Amino acid sequence: MNIENRLKLFGMSQILVESDLDRVEKDFAIDLQRTISDEKDETYYPQFTQILREEAAKMGEHYELFYCLERSIRSLIGDTLKAQHGDTWWSTCVPPAIKTNATNNMQREKDSGITPRSVDEIDFTTFGELGEIVRSNWPSFDALFSSQKAFDKIMTNLNILRAPIAHCCPLSADEVLRLQLSVRDWFRLMG
Repeated sequence: MNIENRLKLFGMSQILVESDLDRVEKDFAIDLQRTISDEKDETYYPQFTQILREEAAKMGEHYELFYCLERSIRSLIGDTLKAQHGDTWWSTCVPPAIKTNATNNMQREKDSGITPRSVDEIDFTTFGELGEIVRSNWPSFDALFSSQKAFDKIMTNLNILRAPIAHCCPLSADEVLRLQLSVRDWFRLMG
């Protein structure tokens, strides 16, 4: 495994440590004072019920974890394909349907008049499409991942778990555990 991938793994392991420290703080009702600020938008936030705000705080932890995981997966895919196929990796390695969807998503965002989220096409793909890009280029990834079947299974599980997080629905205790196990599986896959 190259140094970039090792650094990414190190960074992701730090995220898991932070999650464990969050759990310690919650379980023992202590504040380890690891956060700089917990300021909320005082204009609108207080208008929501306390129950909803507490639910949002719990879900925020899962969102942060998945955000870091998804962003690192996007970076890993782009970096790996660029290293092996050069700067034109997007045009030569990505299946046509995914390229079309990304182009359409970029145009839709441009037409809406909002600030574009990115200049990188990969940032306009769905999580499921990321898995398709890897599967379409498996020889570029077989040294990075221990098994293609395991990769498919883990990406499927993560994609299913992503839906309630991305669409603001609470995770049950079982799904929180499943998310934690799936993230561990991801890192094991890269080991």
